[in-house]
Amino acid sequence: MRVLVVEDTAALAKQIERALFDAGHAVDAATDGEIALFLGETETYDAVILDLGLPKLHGMTVLRRWRSAGRMMPVLILTAQGDWTSKVEGLNAGADDYLGKPFEPAELVARVNALIRRSHGKAQTEVQCGPLQINLSTRTVKRLDEPIHLTSLEFQLLAVLVHHAGEPVSKAHLTSHLYAQDYDRDSNTLEVIVSRLRRKLGDDHIETRRGYGYCLRIQSATNGHGRASTYPARNVPCSATSGTTR
Repeated sequence: MRVLVVEDTAALAKQIERALFDAGHAVDAATDGEIALFLGETETYDAVILDLGLPKLHGMTVLRRWRSAGRMMPVLILTAQGDWTSKVEGLNAGADDYLGKPFEPAELVARVNALIRRSHGKAQTEVQCGPLQINLSTRTVKRLDEPIHLTSLEFQLLAVLVHHAGEPVSKAHLTSHLYAQDYDRDSNTLEVIVSRLRRKLGDDHIETRRGYGYCLRIQSATNGHGRASTYPARNVPCSATSGTTR
């Protein structure tokens, strides 16, 4: 998933970026309020980590302007330990969570992951899509209880599709959520990753929408214990009929 880190302290920003990258996220960074405001208004993020004491434009002002402009991505604000007034003000301004400094990177990542799951209507860390069992926290995949090894990029792409299960996702959206803004993005790489995923998961899970992108199909299948499991569709369900173009 794609996360924006807004922090003007270089060492802390790098620590956060590394923790998120190691957890499989594409990360963009902003070191002042003006850059943060621009990125939040022009790019699509699954979550934002926002420090408040920023140069040029205060973090609270950035948050309020995002919300006034209709930008509804989950925002976790960073506050000084014990600064309860900033926590209250941030939550009232539209923040979704807060974390006091200093903090453990693992807790930050867990909170960001939880915000992303909830924003997509998925409170559970483990989801079932047909015969696939996908754990968004441990980044593991099983097919009928048999483990499937995925590379980091393969799981990142699958995670985006899972969060939009049953909906077509454009190639541009997928690419932007796999790589940071300054990365040389190549659509051919995306097609290679999809091809590898199909070989590992089975060809019947990822449908190609010609000229647009891909869709994780909604299927019912036994989960290895004799029970049927269905991943719920949202908005625009993908066809589960045979003969889909690949």
